[in-house]
Amino acid sequence: MAFKRVDAEDLAFFERLMPGRAHSGAAISTDHMHDEMTEYGSFAPDAVLLAETAEEICSVLRYCNERGIAVTPRGAGTGLCGGCVAIHGGVVLSSERMKRVLEVDARNMTATLEPGVLLMEFPKSLEGTGLFYPPDPGEKTATMGGNVMTNAGGMRAVRYGVTRDYVLGMDVALADGTLLTLGGKNVKTSSGYSLLDLMIGSEGTLGIVTKLTVKLVPEPRANVSLLLPFDDLDACIDAVPEILACGCEPTAVEFMEREVIACAERYLGKQFPDHSSDAYLLVRLDGASAQALEPAMETLTDTALRLGARDVLLADTDERKESIWNARGAFLEAIKGSCAAMDECDVVVPRDRIAAFVRRSVEIGREQQIRICSFGHAGDGNLHIYVCRDDLEEAAWKRAVAAVMDALYAAAREMGGAVSGEHGIGHAKRAYLLQSLGTRQLELMRGIKAVFDPKGILNPGKVV
Repeated sequence: MAFKRVDAEDLAFFERLMPGRAHSGAAISTDHMHDEMTEYGSFAPDAVLLAETAEEICSVLRYCNERGIAVTPRGAGTGLCGGCVAIHGGVVLSSERMKRVLEVDARNMTATLEPGVLLMEFPKSLEGTGLFYPPDPGEKTATMGGNVMTNAGGMRAVRYGVTRDYVLGMDVALADGTLLTLGGKNVKTSSGYSLLDLMIGSEGTLGIVTKLTVKLVPEPRANVSLLLPFDDLDACIDAVPEILACGCEPTAVEFMEREVIACAERYLGKQFPDHSSDAYLLVRLDGASAQALEPAMETLTDTALRLGARDVLLADTDERKESIWNARGAFLEAIKGSCAAMDECDVVVPRDRIAAFVRRSVEIGREQQIRICSFGHAGDGNLHIYVCRDDLEEAAWKRAVAAVMDALYAAAREMGGAVSGEHGIGHAKRAYLLQSLGTRQLELMRGIKAVFDPKGILNPGKVV
């Protein structure tokens, strides 16, 4: 599909609409040309527009839709699949300045906020309410709007669910500039097709979110983390299904390998609390009090030791918890810093196939003679597999990473998995989405896209 390029007349309109916030040419920061996975390319838009209101977003969309100008929505640009880059030029329309928390409604246990609020900043507005927002994606500098548009998951998903489970309503600007209000503060509805659910996870291809209403829940008064070292990765991953079924109701179950931990130690300049093993599970338990958590801790400890854990290391102070979880949160940046380039596979498989998939990823790395690092959310089957370039020449790297990705996604399909657990599709994973879902499902998705965005201006080249 061909799109009109932004010209002087268009730039003049954008400058009148948002004075000082319409950038073009040399004024465009390179940060707006790529996301966190620079391996997927850098694309210069014709203009970057920094919106501050829903009205500005609607005006831009109305103008661009009439003229056939491509519009790429963008939040903080922390994505990992090229979802917020202007591969067809046109306009990057950023909501990064829309950062207000508009309301915290303790009686209804909701919060209403703009899409540019950062995930790491949002909890500050909830202090003193006794409520919290459970989704916990690893990238805390992401925006809430970006989390919604990718249906981000995170480490607490095993107990609390993913972003979709906490979005009650949104205002969304359609491609023609119409502003819709979907949902609200009601905790349930059975009122026709759920357009709200269509928007969640759509990666800005159906509309641009301008306001969100999210559900809050009572904050647990106590939590404890337990680090479970295992002699090898097989024993570690094989333990996950029984730990999930033992009745301890974990909030998070993360797995990590010694090599990834070593990367994090170098990146942070801090030592991990344990060096006894090659593989670890990190389990968090939440409860009403420390005393209330004791039975679950005992059950988990007995189960882990029976399944081959070398020890059960308790982190019950803030300092101990931070030493472990800070390392876990740094894994992505640490791996990135350890190699010249990398690519990522963000698959999700049924919980009982986690061990098989991790074993297969190790085999693939050996077959292709390339370093593969893995970690992930063992509790919900979402695995992050990183292929590292190290000292490979460009041509050899391209061949190896393509072969590895093909093999990993094929393995996921064979095991009943899906292409992405939480990072989305963007432009980088479209071919694998087709392989995973087949032509009929993609046809239906394209039909939905055509209804919402007949001219195809919204984030073209992404997802479908």
